Amino acid sequence: MTDAAELRRRTEEFLAAHPPATTDRLDFLRARFDAGLAWVHFPQGLGGLDAPRSLQAVVDAELEAAGAPDNDPRRIGIGLGMAAPTILQYGTEEQKRRFLRPLWTGEEVWCQLFSEPGAGSDLAALGTRAVRESGGDWVVNGQKVWTSSAHLARWAILIARTDPDVPKHRGITYFVCDMTDPGVEVRPLRQITGEAEFNEVFLTDVRIPDTHRLGEVGDGWRVAQTTLNNERVAIGGMRLPREGGMIGPVARTWRDRPELRTHDLHQRLLTLWVEAEVARLTGERLRQQLVAGQPGPEGAGMKLAFARLNQEISGLEVELRGEEGLLYDDWTMRRPELVDFTGRDAGYRYLRSKGNSIEGGTSEVLLNIVAERVLGLPAEPRTDKDVAWKDLAR
Repeated sequence: MTDAAELRRRTEEFLAAHPPATTDRLDFLRARFDAGLAWVHFPQGLGGLDAPRSLQAVVDAELEAAGAPDNDPRRIGIGLGMAAPTILQYGTEEQKRRFLRPLWTGEEVWCQLFSEPGAGSDLAALGTRAVRESGGDWVVNGQKVWTSSAHLARWAILIARTDPDVPKHRGITYFVCDMTDPGVEVRPLRQITGEAEFNEVFLTDVRIPDTHRLGEVGDGWRVAQTTLNNERVAIGGMRLPREGGMIGPVARTWRDRPELRTHDLHQRLLTLWVEAEVARLTGERLRQQLVAGQPGPEGAGMKLAFARLNQEISGLEVELRGEEGLLYDDWTMRRPELVDFTGRDAGYRYLRSKGNSIEGGTSEVLLNIVAERVLGLPAEPRTDKDVAWKDLAR
């Protein structure tokens, strides 16, 4: 079995053969994937070594110390955190070998075509249709919304309704959609910050080969749960240093600007600092649990905490800075590659945090998940679970 010493030896040999200072960045990343040092818990030949997930930190530390380039994980977070685990669990061998390498190296960006104007919190009510033709291909029509990075993506993970005659959770199928295909139209959604990192996507007679289906026909809801559970862990369980995230700028302002301090703000800062540290340590425990298997509904709790903390901390920062905190000087529509809080003012952080309780699953839905799947409380009465989707009121 591969252990930490073996991984250090492999990493040292890899670095000797591919010196970071003289090796092209993309060549280095491709070689790292082929050497099994991309995500060590993945199978051999797919970027891994069938090693324990916890040993990834050993490889990362050795590579970081050597000044090796990374794959810009924030830019390709949807691919790494959501698409890859789903493809690994449900994809065919051909799909895994086609998609995982360029996904990990960042050569191909991914997005997520799940939410719709009429199916956000109630995702299973989605109406985008995929109809199979006699030749086996699928023709997709519909609209998706709140799609991060759609304007940059080559591929998308997509769920669509393939059988309207069964209850809503059972008539869904999961696909991989080529965002460059005819019939895919991406339109920007301008946010309160002026940015347009989100998009709405219109699908008009988009043809998807059956070889780009993940899982069985009609089993898309189960496949999607793998994606959603990983998404919540990716958002709520981000590894942060102490005073990382939004608590860092507030703490620095408090230390550097004593004239802004009041007793009440001090008490609130201390409370939020402790809560941020608790969330950080809880996230570490959650990542340790991932070593034992797939992420479960516990990730919903972490994502809830992340959203609430970001909003409360950013609100405190604006209040601490007073009139200065309200400044926001650039409403120009921008199309960023990723959300970047570093170097941004307090006004931006406050406005952007409002989306945290919506993206990755609304807080209201996540509260239900925690109540039912973590605490074991009775589920809310639902009258539509056994009704065919086509008969539901819309």
